[in-house]
Amino acid sequence: MQRRKFLTTLGAGAAGVAAAPFVSTARAQDTIRWKMVTSWPKNFPALGTGANDFARRIGELSGGRMQVDVYGAGELVPALEVFDAVSEGTAQMGHSASYYWRGKVPAAQFFTAVPFGMNTTETNAWLYQGGGMALWDELYAGHNLKPFAVGNTGTQMAGWFKKEIHSLEDMQGLKIRLPGLAGEVMNRIGATALTIPGSEIFTSMQTGVLDAADWVGPYNDLAFGLYQVADYYYTSAWNEPSAILEGTVNLEAWQALPDDLKVVVQEAARSANLAMIDEFTFRNAEALRTLVEEHDVQLRSLPDDVLKALAEASQKVLQEQAGSDPASKKIFDSYRDFQQQVRRYTDIGEFAYLKNRAMVG
Repeated sequence: MQRRKFLTTLGAGAAGVAAAPFVSTARAQDTIRWKMVTSWPKNFPALGTGANDFARRIGELSGGRMQVDVYGAGELVPALEVFDAVSEGTAQMGHSASYYWRGKVPAAQFFTAVPFGMNTTETNAWLYQGGGMALWDELYAGHNLKPFAVGNTGTQMAGWFKKEIHSLEDMQGLKIRLPGLAGEVMNRIGATALTIPGSEIFTSMQTGVLDAADWVGPYNDLAFGLYQVADYYYTSAWNEPSAILEGTVNLEAWQALPDDLKVVVQEAARSANLAMIDEFTFRNAEALRTLVEEHDVQLRSLPDDVLKALAEASQKVLQEQAGSDPASKKIFDSYRDFQQQVRRYTDIGEFAYLKNRAMVG
């Protein structure tokens, strides 16, 4: 792969910084300016503003030594070309979701969402304590990228449907926007899953290209006005129990950073990750009330036969993906083993408490 030259963007002293980060105080203080391309509309709530937040934290934590300019989908590159743009050097950073790259790096899907997989707390524990980040680094290094978790939507909704789902029969031939592993699961039960950018969902639902769509959750779904093109909002989360937003850095640009600025980027990513989780927890509750009380959205749960079919198909899809290449097997084995270990406590702690909490309304 032809590498683009990053050092021209690092300022007049950048070559010296890359070779010897602490050669002199003057060189160490040169401002580094990077571009970040994203898969989200400019300033879109939580996703787009989450990228802005990541960039802001880098600037503040670095004392202004490092500045990142954020570009929305389509401003520099299309929404689904972020991976290539950062890998090849069109931009030094990206903000997106790894399951968009399933055609290039199939194992990357495990670093966004796993059907019937771990929740957000469990996922973060796997990344930061269970070896998940090391596996992600290993996978992306071959593509000239350094990955980070830079946000999480929390548990997502099952999606918007134009017609009510009464049984598995109603899923046959249904066209739904649903990327990643969950999309393949949906294909297995008779629906047709499509991967399209979020910005195209509304028009696709309006024109009949889609019969249903997964996006994120109440906060982002309200922002897109999806209640205007579908009457039924399904709450039976199975597809994305946790959804990681990834930050990527071109590996050559990363290696050229002084060690202290590497720490800045790492800590900015981790704090931005937590900040997005906090925001979604609050904003989703607020937006759900608006959808139901002001827009008369009909909340529904998927029928038992649909959920059973999805659960069975998920196990098959995950096993097949794990068997398709060594990287997928290594990552899935780690993910599965950690989930089995951590759910012992989640089930007797968090899950048991949530059932008990229902007793007080």
